[in-house]
Amino acid sequence: MSTVTALDSEQLALDVGELLIVGFDGYELSPGVREALQAKQIAGTILFSRNIQSVEQVAALNEATYEAAGNDRTPFICVDQEGGRVQRMRDPFVRMPPMALVGQAGDLDLAAKIGEDIASELTTVGFNLDFAPCADVFTNPENTVIGDRAFGTDPETVGRFAGAVMLGLNMGGVVPCAKHFPGHGDTLLDSHEALPTVDQPLERLQQVELRPFELLIRGQVPMIMTAHVMVPAVDAQWPATLSPQWLTRVLRQQMKYGGVIISDDLEMRAVADRWSIEELTERALHAGVDMFLICQSEAKWRACHATLMALGQRSERERELIAMAAGRVRALRRDWLRRTGSEQPRTLLGSPEVQGRVDRVRELAGARA
Repeated sequence: MSTVTALDSEQLALDVGELLIVGFDGYELSPGVREALQAKQIAGTILFSRNIQSVEQVAALNEATYEAAGNDRTPFICVDQEGGRVQRMRDPFVRMPPMALVGQAGDLDLAAKIGEDIASELTTVGFNLDFAPCADVFTNPENTVIGDRAFGTDPETVGRFAGAVMLGLNMGGVVPCAKHFPGHGDTLLDSHEALPTVDQPLERLQQVELRPFELLIRGQVPMIMTAHVMVPAVDAQWPATLSPQWLTRVLRQQMKYGGVIISDDLEMRAVADRWSIEELTERALHAGVDMFLICQSEAKWRACHATLMALGQRSERERELIAMAAGRVRALRRDWLRRTGSEQPRTLLGSPEVQGRVDRVRELAGARA
């Protein structure tokens, strides 16, 4: 009996180690993150401007992440590189246009090339997952958190152009992640600071907010990020990240999505001001989240890991949820994820050809405005 228990515990630890993406401070891999990668306690990392000093430094940092994870498991090395105002890697990277202009330009082939260009530059410094494209429909003109990050104001445009950029990112060697399910485009508040509400009836949600995600699921989007938003028409009690009504009933069962569901950052105030990291972890697992994104605090991601281990040891049902989530992450790694990087990254950046495509987007968008 004890041997079986030891084997079960070992497998649980391996499964839990598939479920965390974490951030850290500084220009080098933190000792805690390095140790966790080596011990297979986390699945990968996310970088922000606080981690970015130069092209060479980022390439070295991401290479250190690959080395810490070992040759037998490729880590997820993530970034928010949407274009426009959400572009962590800047000069000498080409400054990509806001996705609103890509939608306005009206050329799906060009949109796919822009996605491929974003990915090709990211892979030179070792990234392999981009938290893009946004599938939010920009329906509230006062919504500053989304604004020109959205491809447009109607769901068909958003779905088609997000799909084109998704395809391009994949062609360029980077895993795409559609966000923010079930839609952040009709909100007023910024979920980094507060808990927004999308107060629309179900019929409107299906026609507008959910339509781009429906199109992306048909296109086999491999990962979807949740939104920390309240949508009372479906769940008046829990924000979408913590809602089994949204993630299990709507996204899994009704929309037939079989890929990985990742939470938005669990340190954002929309949720962190209301629940502890332990409560968030348990609630998100029960809701249907596969991967837990914790962007800064080592204490919090370690608490998330410990909570998942405790839940897996507490009941067969929770152990099964963890195993299923880990299975989806492993399938994503097997089918989509690759090790990237270049020994001479700077020479591959800022190509005139890529800049020409960006200029063409602006020209077409201006002509159609």
